[in-house]
Amino acid sequence: MKSAKEYISEHKDRFLNELIELLKIPSISADPAYKDDVVKTSEVIKKSLEKAGCDHVEICKTPGYPIVYGEKIIDENLPTILVYGHYDVQPPDPINLWDSPPFEPVIKKTQLHPEGAIFARGSCDDKGQMYMHVKAMEYMTATNQLPCNVKFMIEGEEEVGSESLGWFLERNREKLANDVILISDTGMIANDIPSITTGLRGLSYVEVEVTGPNRDLHSGLYGGAVANPINVLTKMIASLHDENNHITILGFYDDVEELSTEERSKMAEAPFSKENYCKALNIEDVYGEKGYTTNERNSIRPTLDVNGIWGGYIGEGAKTVIASQAFAKISMRLVPDQDWKKTTELFKNHFENIAPKGVKVKVKPHHGGQAYVTPIDSLGYRAASKAYENTFGKTPIPQRSGGSIPIVALFEKELKSKTILMGFGLDSDAIHSPNEHFGIWNYLKGIETIPQFFHYFAEMSK
Repeated sequence: MKSAKEYISEHKDRFLNELIELLKIPSISADPAYKDDVVKTSEVIKKSLEKAGCDHVEICKTPGYPIVYGEKIIDENLPTILVYGHYDVQPPDPINLWDSPPFEPVIKKTQLHPEGAIFARGSCDDKGQMYMHVKAMEYMTATNQLPCNVKFMIEGEEEVGSESLGWFLERNREKLANDVILISDTGMIANDIPSITTGLRGLSYVEVEVTGPNRDLHSGLYGGAVANPINVLTKMIASLHDENNHITILGFYDDVEELSTEERSKMAEAPFSKENYCKALNIEDVYGEKGYTTNERNSIRPTLDVNGIWGGYIGEGAKTVIASQAFAKISMRLVPDQDWKKTTELFKNHFENIAPKGVKVKVKPHHGGQAYVTPIDSLGYRAASKAYENTFGKTPIPQRSGGSIPIVALFEKELKSKTILMGFGLDSDAIHSPNEHFGIWNYLKGIETIPQFFHYFAEMSK
C-alpha cells in the first residue's frame, strides 16, 4: 500500500504546478473589478475536486460569490468530515513593496524555508492550505485509502466577512451534516514545533468618517478657526488607548474572558524569543497592553487597531488645505464572551460621544464574528494530535491564535459541529502583507498529515 509520502514524492512537481496556476488568478473578493477572476477561481476548484475523486461537485450560487461544494460518500454508517476553505484572497496593496508581482508566483529559498517557498498573494492564506486538502483527497482516493465520508465547502468571501455563508448554511444544513469540520487557515509555531490552533479571536471591523466644513479650506485663511477633521480624527483615535495601552471605550472589557494563572502558565510553555521576534520584524522592542506577555497580547487579549487612515492632499508637492473630511478603518480583535455586535455598538456610541462640536462623526460597521475555543479533549482534537505525532514525530502544542475566522463560531451554531484547525503556515509567511509566501515543505507536509487525521478520526469513531 503506497504511503502518502511516496505518493507525494511521485507527484510533487504536479502538485506544485497546480497550486502555482491557481495562485495566478487574482481572486480579490474585496474589489468588484476582480469579480470575473473570483468566479473563475471557483470553476478551477470545482474541476480540481472532481479530479481528486469527489463523486459530486457543484458550484452553488449565493447572494454573493459562489460556494464550491463537493462530496464523496462511501458509507452512510461511517463518520463524515467536512473540509472548509476559501479561494478568495486579500488585495495585494501596496504593490510597490512586493519583491515580485503578487500574482506571478515565484519559488525562492529563505532561511526558514531552505527547500523553497512560493511567493504570491494567497499562497498561505488560503489557497495553498486549502489545496492541501484537495491533494490529500486525491491521494486517499487514488490509493483506495479514504476511511470515511468527506464533504468540501470552499467559499469566495472569507476575506470580506463571509456574508453569504450564513445564508448558505441556513439553507443547506442537511447537505452539510457532518461529525467534525476540518480547516487549514491557521499556522503552527515552527516547522520543528507543530501546534494545533485551539482558539480564535472574534472581530469587529468598522469605518469612521469625520466631517468638518462643507468644502476643503485654505489652511492660511481658516487654519485655527475651524476644526480640522484630520487633526480631530487623529486625536480621537489616540484617545482610544490610555498610557498602559488599555482600550478606553466604556464597557469594552466587561465580558472579556480572564484566563487563570494556570492557563497562562501553560501558554508560557510555548517557545518564544523576544529577540528573534523583534529581529524578524525589524523593530527595537515589543509594544502592547501592560501586564501581559507578547503571546498573550496577540491571542487572549482584545485589541483595537487602525488599519487605514486618509484625508486631505497626499499627492506630490504641497497643497495647503484643511480637508473637509477624514476617514479611518478600525478593527477590534475580540476574545471569548465578547459579542462582536455589542462591541461594535459600544465603539459607535463612544466614538460619537467624544467628537467635538465642530465636526460630525459617522461610524459604519463592516463585518465581524465571534471568538471560538475548541476543547482539547474532543475526539477531533485527539485525532489531529495523533496525525501530527505520526508525521512530525512530536506531540503538537495546543495554541490560541490572534487571528479571526468568524465562520467557525457560525458553524457550531448552524451545524452543531466542532471545528479542528490544522494550520501548516508560519507567522513569518506574511499573510495579508506584501511578499506573502508558503513553504514547499509545509505544503507537502500538510498533504501528508491530513490523511492521517482522516485515518485516526475514523478509527476513534468506531
